Amino acid sequence: MSSLTGINKTLVVLASLFIVLGGIKLASEIVVPFILAAFIAIICNPMLKFLARFKIPKGLAILVIIALVILIGASIGGLVGQSVNDFSKQLPTYKEDLQEKFVWLVSTAADYNILLDKQQLISMLDPNKLIDVATNMLTGFGGVMANSFLILLIVVFMLFEAPSLGHKVHLALDDPEMKMQQIDRFLDSINSYLAIKTLVSLATGVVAAIFLWALDVDYFVLWGVVAFLLNYIPNIGSIIAAVPPVLLALVTQGPLVSGIVAVGYICINTLMGNIIEPRFMGRGLGLSTLVVFLSLIFWGWLLGTVGMLLSVPLTMVVKIALETSEDGKWLAILLGSEQPDNRPS
Repeated sequence: MSSLTGINKTLVVLASLFIVLGGIKLASEIVVPFILAAFIAIICNPMLKFLARFKIPKGLAILVIIALVILIGASIGGLVGQSVNDFSKQLPTYKEDLQEKFVWLVSTAADYNILLDKQQLISMLDPNKLIDVATNMLTGFGGVMANSFLILLIVVFMLFEAPSLGHKVHLALDDPEMKMQQIDRFLDSINSYLAIKTLVSLATGVVAAIFLWALDVDYFVLWGVVAFLLNYIPNIGSIIAAVPPVLLALVTQGPLVSGIVAVGYICINTLMGNIIEPRFMGRGLGLSTLVVFLSLIFWGWLLGTVGMLLSVPLTMVVKIALETSEDGKWLAILLGSEQPDNRPS
């Protein structure tokens, strides 16, 4: 009888989970801006505390922070928009040149008795398809940013409410001290992750842009910005960012420079992603590599481009929430990157 009750409980939990996920999926146009605003507020809150030390009024401090966010967003948006517009005008020319390179590659391979299908190569590496992938990602993010006024408004209200959050938690919860420790842990983890990830992504974009400038690759600033933005996407972001400049170098400067660009991107991403980032991140957020990759797929499906960008922090939220529940601790352990130290005797 008890086993039957356990099965029923599991089925109810699974059914509830599917209903909640379905609701989030259907309401993504509302949920995504709110989630993005929440993370922006989390990032901005330390700046608000810093300005408060100088006795700056809260309203003025929030105004300064919002102005800074708008300035950064407008600068990146304007730079990327202009570069993409110029690149799109040149795309037909680049496509013709790329097809000529494929003809040369097929004939060269034939000399060594390697048979390649030119049409299949063109289909696999069609610039239009590659541009469509990047465009769809940028369009998804741009669609969210179209609600920028709503997002900024939510951020403003969240920043105004942030100082009183601790007092409200004490009044609302049965065990406020424990809950506040968990909230502080969550905020510290997210702030640490986003700060380190932003600095590493910025360094990746700057180094990539300088590297491409040294090789005289067109639109090196655009590719640097793309490397910066896509570096937030775990595992595949840096790979996607490398494809356009590699193909562009192949079209404009030949296979040698294209190969150098590919090797350069591998070195940059290996240095930044496998050496520098882990050194500063330490144990990171305690998520296994498999979980990070699966979370990328799951949150990308559920929330689109923003879900992919925030897949790691969102998964960390779920992990911390599971750790607070006796029934969910086993799942939190499975999501973690290390074996637990405490084992039952």
